[in-house]
Amino acid sequence: MKKTKRLVTLSVVVSLAMILSFIESRLPTFVPIPGIKVGLANIAVVFALYKLGKWDALVISIIRVILVSVLFGNTVSLWYSLAGAALSLLLMILLKQLTPLSPVTVSTVGGIAHNVAQIGVACILLETNIIGYYLPFLLISGTVAGIAVGTAGALLVKRVNIKW
Repeated sequence: MKKTKRLVTLSVVVSLAMILSFIESRLPTFVPIPGIKVGLANIAVVFALYKLGKWDALVISIIRVILVSVLFGNTVSLWYSLAGAALSLLLMILLKQLTPLSPVTVSTVGGIAHNVAQIGVACILLETNIIGYYLPFLLISGTVAGIAVGTAGALLVKRVNIKW
């Protein structure tokens, strides 16, 4: 029963992330700078990290990135998303384990890390460092998005009770 409940919980959280990704893909952009998004699906990852653990958060993050890229993106978006999700989750796991920081702070660092990783991938794919000038704008958006995602994730962590 425990394995079944865990599988169902992971499936529900992945589904939530997919729904949030779909909603975000349909929202108009509020900032006239390409590539800036809130990253609503990361609410599910923050929730999973705090309620389910680092390995479940990793599984959810990987499945979400692959499914979103297949359904709403392309191969290039997969590389950007994988790099961003990997660095973001790695730093969030480390911060959560090593410090008593809140989900909002951990998510904010994750949002910034996500954008740094994406700039790195862009520099590699475009074979230029000039794209680095875009980083300050992404750091600001990553901070704002990280706060928003972390706040929503913290509310879920506080209000949703999961017992194995």
